[in-house]
Amino acid sequence: MNLEFVCLLLLLPWLMVLDQSTAATSLAKPGCEESCGNLTIPYPFGLSASCSLNSWYLIKCDRSYNLPKAFLNSFLQVELQSEVKSVSIVNQTITTLVSIVNFCNDSSQGSRIITTGTNLSGSPFYYSKDRNKLMFVGCGNGLVTQKQNVLSGCTSICSQGTTLTGCYGINCCQSLVPFDLSSYKANFTNSGIQQEAHRKCNAAFLVDQTWVPDKVAEPFVFLGHAPVVWLWTLQSKELEAGLLCDKSEAAVKLEDGTSVANLQCHCGPGTQGNPYFSNGCQAIQGCTNCTDVFYYSKQSPTIILLSVFISIGVLLLLFGSYLLYKAFKRRRNKRQKQMCFKRNGGLLLQQQLSSNEGIIDKAKLFTAKELEKATDYFNENRILGRGGQGTVYKGMLPDGNIVAVKKSKLVDENQLDQFINEVVILSQINHRNVVKLLGCCLETEVPLLVYEFIINGTLYSLIHNENNEFPFPWSTRLRIATEVAGALAYLHSATSVPIYHRDIKSSNILLDEKYRAKVSDFGTSRSISIDQTHLTTGVQGTFGYLDPEYFQSSQFTEKSDVYSFGVVLAELLTGKKAISTTTNEDRSLATNFLLSTDGNRLDTIIHTEIAQEGRKEDIMAAANIAYRCLNLNGKKRPTMKEVTTALEAIRSHVPSAAVTNFQLEKGDIPERTVISQVNYSWTNTNSTSSSDVHPLLFETS
Repeated sequence: MNLEFVCLLLLLPWLMVLDQSTAATSLAKPGCEESCGNLTIPYPFGLSASCSLNSWYLIKCDRSYNLPKAFLNSFLQVELQSEVKSVSIVNQTITTLVSIVNFCNDSSQGSRIITTGTNLSGSPFYYSKDRNKLMFVGCGNGLVTQKQNVLSGCTSICSQGTTLTGCYGINCCQSLVPFDLSSYKANFTNSGIQQEAHRKCNAAFLVDQTWVPDKVAEPFVFLGHAPVVWLWTLQSKELEAGLLCDKSEAAVKLEDGTSVANLQCHCGPGTQGNPYFSNGCQAIQGCTNCTDVFYYSKQSPTIILLSVFISIGVLLLLFGSYLLYKAFKRRRNKRQKQMCFKRNGGLLLQQQLSSNEGIIDKAKLFTAKELEKATDYFNENRILGRGGQGTVYKGMLPDGNIVAVKKSKLVDENQLDQFINEVVILSQINHRNVVKLLGCCLETEVPLLVYEFIINGTLYSLIHNENNEFPFPWSTRLRIATEVAGALAYLHSATSVPIYHRDIKSSNILLDEKYRAKVSDFGTSRSISIDQTHLTTGVQGTFGYLDPEYFQSSQFTEKSDVYSFGVVLAELLTGKKAISTTTNEDRSLATNFLLSTDGNRLDTIIHTEIAQEGRKEDIMAAANIAYRCLNLNGKKRPTMKEVTTALEAIRSHVPSAAVTNFQLEKGDIPERTVISQVNYSWTNTNSTSSSDVHPLLFETS
């Protein structure tokens, strides 16, 4: 007999009483109707104005159906009318059923922004980030934006004649949403490889994470309804006095970094029911014949003694069961840690450490207990950021050192050798402009990587945060670009085994206390043997920074890192984001930069302050380097070592062959290419390169 079984036996009578008491408690206000069909409607929602908190919470019950349906009265007039499927006062959520709208475009390629979903702005409702996911049905790419910020996106691969149940990236893809939303827009970009006989249709919508589509197939016309989960919020001025209410722990976090204050009410000890109106919580009724039992016991001392001994016996049994349970739990946890350690490649890592003298001091194996204590058990307040490879927490080790602990996603067991090899290699990297990997922990469900802590955030924030008090002159931008280039050159050619980063972007470049660049996030990095020229992998990367040649061929070379660096250098020169959502054309910074350079219009996109304070010759030379790095033909791009030498020459203001060699030569302009705005579908038009385009970046007086 274990602890849970004994507790169940002792609590069973009370559970029965609790169940009876719950059944007798109404969740609606007194005198108000509680249901519409099979739907229970708890206050603050109600079927009339007097039974609901306010007009937002008023529900209309349409009884014209065989089984009555409920609709939120405030949204009856919108195009996407929402049917209420469930309401929870425990989680403060409401699940609605919305129609899925298809957007079609007859052209083989094209991008459009369509407002989707019910606009909840101004209401007390928000789309829940924890309960919903983005689903994109169609062929191509979909992005979800709000207030000109890209929130989420995914790519679905076309497969004609394929019919699937579920969403696995074929004709359909899905991704998580990082913030609670009041509205959103969907950006559709067709891949252009569908048959002309079919219309190019797409559908993008937020949907309950537990929902799975019945069928996804061509021609991508997706009909029906899907459930979506809304959060509902309450403010103190809306609630009656005397209720037990406090600030909700699950705060509504919006994409602009703010949080919406929200109160959540609860019933006091010994009561249950609906805590959102006066007298909604009722006392739990216990034994109704306690007086009679006490009187009978008073007349029977033997029964009293027997009851005492039974109680003591039960307590001893509970205590013994508890000790056994704790021992079993410790043994199970130890066995689970051993299994996780083995599954995550711990034995292989130990073998690598023992066979590589000197690495033991550099790559430390942390215990789960150490890192749990360092991060306050991975407290959400310690989160530094979230990315595609995991979540990063701020932690403090027992010796007082501040570290960044990255909680990685699950490692593919087929790639364990490669993952452990990456850990060993990265632990040996010793470069002032690369974030140092201090060690890892493999005895948890997912691997934990420990890095040195970098205090001043990301280069992305420094470039694009206009309110930043730190001055960001041209000299600092040029220094940071040189430091990043040097770090990549080191990874490509100075380490014992070449390393491709594979995700170079401004948000993966950190800044230390002196605003020196530190290349970070090696979650997708790969090492290769010296005789290899490329890696053939599934396409991974970030919109706006992804090498189009790699996107087409799935072959990643060192020149793919060069292309991504070219985008970062263009960001530093222009102050613009790699992907812009402010205009309908030329969303890609790389596209804008190439076209502006070809048309001798680069001075129109160079950041105003840079153009005013920097030497035109230096800015022209740096822009020329970015232009060469963004060449659509990877073979014509420079190496990172050449880029580093050229940038150092610019910083020293000394003319050198390194800078001269970067001057465009006749016929060296990249081939004209039709460039999709977001989806990196590149199609050669076989146009010949222009022979009369000169490298002039600024007009001189």
